[in-house]
Amino acid sequence: MVDPNLAPAGPVIELDALSVELGGRPILKQLSASLSGRAIGLLGPNGAGKTTLIHTLLGFHPPSAGTARVLGQDIRETTSRLREQIGYMPERDAHIPGMSAVRFVRLMAELSGLPPDLALERAHEALYYVGLGEARYRELQTFSLGMKQKVKLAQALVHGPRLIFLDEPTNGLDPRARLRMIELIREITDTGLANIILSSHLLRDVEQCCQEVLVLKDGRIAVFCDLEAERRDNRRFLDLELRGELAGFTDALEGLGGELALHGPQRLKMVLPEGIEVRQLYALAEESGVQIRRLSYKRDSLEDIFLAAMQTEEPIDGGL
Repeated sequence: MVDPNLAPAGPVIELDALSVELGGRPILKQLSASLSGRAIGLLGPNGAGKTTLIHTLLGFHPPSAGTARVLGQDIRETTSRLREQIGYMPERDAHIPGMSAVRFVRLMAELSGLPPDLALERAHEALYYVGLGEARYRELQTFSLGMKQKVKLAQALVHGPRLIFLDEPTNGLDPRARLRMIELIREITDTGLANIILSSHLLRDVEQCCQEVLVLKDGRIAVFCDLEAERRDNRRFLDLELRGELAGFTDALEGLGGELALHGPQRLKMVLPEGIEVRQLYALAEESGVQIRRLSYKRDSLEDIFLAAMQTEEPIDGGL
């Protein structure tokens, strides 16, 4: 559904000390970042400013200080051409009662700048694309929640945008409908023809779809993370409870190139170096006269990054 002649180039979004006040209260505070991933996740607790940031980038709220650029265009000088290049799937329902799905999506396409005949053609295509081809003539109020979410996605992509904002696209969906929505989002980004900003409170959705993640906390950037780099690093974390004299054992671990830190007299946390297996630690422990009483193992995850961002007062730059 996206136009191959409008493939994004350069940063998708640039935040330049962006601040926003609503009702005299600061909501966004000095946001600065350059985002260029095919799919960018927007995370944060309720009230962190996620929806306000989306609405500001869409031109609904003027910045109180600083600015932002979307597809290279300053939001302070937002033009109809920029709006034609953006799709938006809002969190809340925005349907018009009494309208069929195809009529509604056609109307949204016309509002995005398409002529009526092309808008109708694209509306049929978009509804087939999201799996509503057979239901496209039904009135929207008869649709289930999952079907309504698909209609919102269809109207967001019907005009062939370069950038699509998705605000809680899987909200309220059952597991099967959520899986299909994730598949649709990944299909759009995998084409490389459109970029997506995905705002969600579900870490799993973001981890499955996104290459970059921006975490907001209290209206500020808590962390900006390149998930692609994190996946490439694929660090392995160990938490060990030990018994015995640890000096020789820790020296041996450092000799392997591992990052480690003591937590109490008999507890050790470490990042397992590339090429080293857990069984080698047991061999080193035996040689050093140390007993490993408990060992827990995990890989770095978006949940770890998010929780670290929520626990710190200072912005952090990816990783743990």
